[in-house]
Amino acid sequence: MAHRLGDGSSLNTLFVSDLDGTLLTTEGTLSDFSRRTLQQLLREGLIFTVATARSVVAVRMILDGITLKLPVIEFNGAFLSDLKTGRHEVVNHIERDLVQELYHMVREAGFVPFISTFDGSEDCVYYNEIINQGMAWYLNDRLSAGDRRWRRTSDLTESFGDDVVCFTVIGRPAPLSELRAAVEEAFGEKIKTQFFENHYSPGWYWLTVHDWRASKAHAIRTLRERYALNDAELIVFGDHNNDIEMFQEADRAIAVANATDELKAHATQVIGPNDEDSVVRYLLNYWKGGAAGATGTGG
Repeated sequence: MAHRLGDGSSLNTLFVSDLDGTLLTTEGTLSDFSRRTLQQLLREGLIFTVATARSVVAVRMILDGITLKLPVIEFNGAFLSDLKTGRHEVVNHIERDLVQELYHMVREAGFVPFISTFDGSEDCVYYNEIINQGMAWYLNDRLSAGDRRWRRTSDLTESFGDDVVCFTVIGRPAPLSELRAAVEEAFGEKIKTQFFENHYSPGWYWLTVHDWRASKAHAIRTLRERYALNDAELIVFGDHNNDIEMFQEADRAIAVANATDELKAHATQVIGPNDEDSVVRYLLNYWKGGAAGATGTGG
């Protein structure tokens, strides 16, 4: 049964924004202007949520003070989760018979993964040996933020009793790219991978492996179905290649100026950069009736 938003809003537009490099500043924060304006628009009935590679734990810290009536799309679509409580409405975990084989492929390639799971009541991230500075940055960033999901273990296979939602492998681009190709050849359409540089730790690349259902586009389709938003116009915002499928799903796909060229090729419009509050300024102009002339150039 579909949920319904309880505000009686007649606005028939759903907005979905990526976080890092899009809604957030280059430092990974939400500016005071964006926070204040977004909260005001939400109080007035804006239908909005975010789709991100981050966890709901991290999103809650970043969007502190923001009240979303829709769940957030986290872990690139592995979860649909309530922002306030962290409760998952949808969990897209990797098929259990693939997890062991995937783990062995990662280890044989010389990497040690972080393994993100849901144990039925709480999220966990299992880790073992930290073998490079990119991994150390990730661990220290999350622990310093007070992230309580982290579990050190001498045997990462202990995590396999949970629902495994993501393998995160961090390393240099060339060997990591080779691992990605091997994983995709071995598992085909059963998995979804993302490969990108961590802009907060330059030079270190991340390979994430999810279930095939874990994509922003698939999560948006699920969200629209569950919240009776199939007839709403869909406007999305993004900056990186993991937003391409989301852009293909949208009626209007808005790229920020700092987006990759690959993503801009799928955009219907390019607006200003993330450091100029461009997403929230677009939302504000749209809300005030300026959608047709929103700041930006055609894609």
